[in-house]
Amino acid sequence: MSKALFIVDVQNDFTERGALAVTGGDAVAERISQYVSDHAADYAIIVASRDWHDGENDNGGHFAAEPDFVDTWPVHCVGGTFGAEYDEVFDTSRVTHHLKKGQGKPAYSLFEGTSDDGRTAPQILAEHGILDIDVVGIATDYCVRASALDAIAAGRHVRVFTDLIAGVHPDSSEKALAEIAHAGAELRPSTL
Repeated sequence: MSKALFIVDVQNDFTERGALAVTGGDAVAERISQYVSDHAADYAIIVASRDWHDGENDNGGHFAAEPDFVDTWPVHCVGGTFGAEYDEVFDTSRVTHHLKKGQGKPAYSLFEGTSDDGRTAPQILAEHGILDIDVVGIATDYCVRASALDAIAAGRHVRVFTDLIAGVHPDSSEKALAEIAHAGAELRPSTL
């Protein structure tokens, strides 16, 4: 089996009660948990990422007092806080690898994360001979987009499950999905 599931940033700060709440975030977290419960055996590895920012600085300009919500953001997902933890309805018991991204600098893609023992997504993929990656999570127009595009650039076959993602804005999410599809990913619901 050479398939991985990437679960991107299903965190409290990106669901309904968070600093950067995404409408439908909790529902997506719940659907992802159900999908993993039903399909974990289909994957060699299941990788979950989290934004994990420093609380003592602006993380390379990522945090701003007056954010533009494109390149700068309000304080969110500070490591060790409630906001940085996985959403409470997201069952992580079958996740095989946890990656933290940010950590002092802007980071959107799961590929920018590292595990607590210092391994990166490319290293983990190579160790397990992963050729195919299914991508789910939050937010469609930012971190899901960046993760899917990096997976394609890394030469993997990518599917994005459209029923297991949630975006910040409908227009930018639609553009992100078009860009991902144009780059070569398959867009489809998880139920096919």
